[in-house]
Amino acid sequence: MAREVIGVIDTDGECAEWAFPAEPGAVRTARHAVRGTLHDWGLEAVGDLTVLLVSELVTNSLRYASGPIGVRLERRNPAAGSPAGGPALLVEVSDPLPDPPRERVADHDDEGGRGLHLVAVSSQRWGTRHGKSGKTVWFELALPGE
Repeated sequence: MAREVIGVIDTDGECAEWAFPAEPGAVRTARHAVRGTLHDWGLEAVGDLTVLLVSELVTNSLRYASGPIGVRLERRNPAAGSPAGGPALLVEVSDPLPDPPRERVADHDDEGGRGLHLVAVSSQRWGTRHGKSGKTVWFELALPGE
């Protein structure tokens, strides 16, 4: 059974933000929330990739953190001064653990360890930053055809 989204913080058409409990159902609920928002924004072209990367980052948060997990989408356009120079989707996943994630090279037999590598090779930019209580992992995807 899917968990309810807790604390929908902002949905104004250009930004959507949620906080999910650190429970196994959070990954599924985050995927549905992100996919629904991208559909509403007409951004289905980046839907599968965005959902995959959000799933990886939320799973990492669940594995290592015990507090709420934040997910934020921001649709950026050139007029807003996107650092990438064109329309982009900024995606952020936050958790209360202060330790930054480490990208590692997974062996062929490993069942995990590929999430950050997927983010790195699939996004035009990505990184981490520390917050008041925890960290945020973010990535940016180019929006084709805008």
